[in-house]
Amino acid sequence: MMFEGEAEAWLGIDLGTQSVRALLVTADGTVLGAGTAPLTNHRDGVRHGQDPGEWWEAVCTASRSAMSLLRGRRSIGGLAVCGTSGTVLLTDAQGRPLTRGLMYDDGRAVEEAARVGMQTSWALPKALWLLDAYGWREGRGQAARVTHQPDVITAQLTGEVIPTDSSHALKTGYDAEREAWPPQLACLGEVLPEVVRPGTRLGEVCRTAAEATGIPAGTPVIAGMTDGCAAQIASGALRSGAWNSVLGTTLVLKGASANPVRDDAGVVYNHRAPDGSWLPGGASSVGAGALPLGPDPSEMDIRAAEYEPSGALTYPLASPGERFPFLAPEATAFTLGTPASEADRWAAALQGVAFTERLCLDYLHHLGAPIDGPLTFTGGAARSAYWNQLRVDILGRPARVPEQIEPALGMAVLAAYGTGTGGIALPDVADRMVRVRTVLEPRASHTARFTEPYARLVDELETRGWLPTPLATHTRTRLNQDTIDS
Repeated sequence: MMFEGEAEAWLGIDLGTQSVRALLVTADGTVLGAGTAPLTNHRDGVRHGQDPGEWWEAVCTASRSAMSLLRGRRSIGGLAVCGTSGTVLLTDAQGRPLTRGLMYDDGRAVEEAARVGMQTSWALPKALWLLDAYGWREGRGQAARVTHQPDVITAQLTGEVIPTDSSHALKTGYDAEREAWPPQLACLGEVLPEVVRPGTRLGEVCRTAAEATGIPAGTPVIAGMTDGCAAQIASGALRSGAWNSVLGTTLVLKGASANPVRDDAGVVYNHRAPDGSWLPGGASSVGAGALPLGPDPSEMDIRAAEYEPSGALTYPLASPGERFPFLAPEATAFTLGTPASEADRWAAALQGVAFTERLCLDYLHHLGAPIDGPLTFTGGAARSAYWNQLRVDILGRPARVPEQIEPALGMAVLAAYGTGTGGIALPDVADRMVRVRTVLEPRASHTARFTEPYARLVDELETRGWLPTPLATHTRTRLNQDTIDS
């Protein structure tokens, strides 16, 4: 298997919450250059916005850093951009921002969310809020266009307004199965952008953008995906049954399937992969964001190893409300029992996240999703060797940890796929560019230690009315079967 132009490298750009990251990667996964630039977050209660102009300035800074070591030794085969899922703004007909970007976790669009039957974090409720605030329905102000975060950057790079990708458009109500905007959004007319599949060639870097970013003029610009999908590509979890568990502030699981995973509860949703297959997944509100601030994580991990299992049972929500493996807007973090020490409290939080991760996989199994492929850990928390081992022990299944655990790598892989020839499949491209650092195996004796506390957590979540009884029953059945098999 060969790419066209083995001397080429591909650029991935990740528009994150705290910063923009750019990564220049060769066909065999060698990182030639990297760059980063910080972003400012404007928070006011449930409101969270960013300045789109700062996105572009940060992209210029990060790209120049990533390109600085190239010095003409290789050409740039292409680039792709990912952004935070659900981040949206309004632009004018030329693609110039009219509003601040409303971020993925902005919670102001409560009434609009209820009206369209979506979570407030999704893009469509926020887009409707922006349109109303901008006066679009009353005919006030100039013509506006609903735009997703990466679209601002791709427009700057190419010098023209171009389509959005179906991955970022999903939470704006785009029907990925029919590959069209649904009839119920026809009232928005030209306000909604044209949509293409990820991996589609959008245009080329224009001369003005080349001067600002250091990216050569004429470099192909490829339609990207959301940051969660980008992380999944970076994990290599792209063949049916494979899953990527992204653990950072919160927990996100994304997998690969030949068919959409149907979920009447709306907890699991499906992105369309570039090749037409499906990337189902869901996002929980538990994660590292629930860990106590102040202690040194490395030191606390060492001390937490003395508490397996912890004397307390914790459901460690980083923020109120749960989205996956069940939908419970009223859910709050809780701890049963009293931790024996600060280290025990830390252990309870780490274990609580892993219990939730296991429950997410149980839910996916309950829905009939394929989960028998390899599991990969990415996200900031995957830097903790102790937590990684704890997670595989609690899950009772092995996991891989790649060398690079960031979405920018996924966008470099997608750029290589989008500019490739000869029908090379995306999983094959990822196999070449994604390097596995560690393979972790569960320890059966440790897995057995956590059977009882996991069962207690399932009971407690059901008793509180958050976890539906059919899922609780399915989870117990799987747990009992695992106990018999062991």
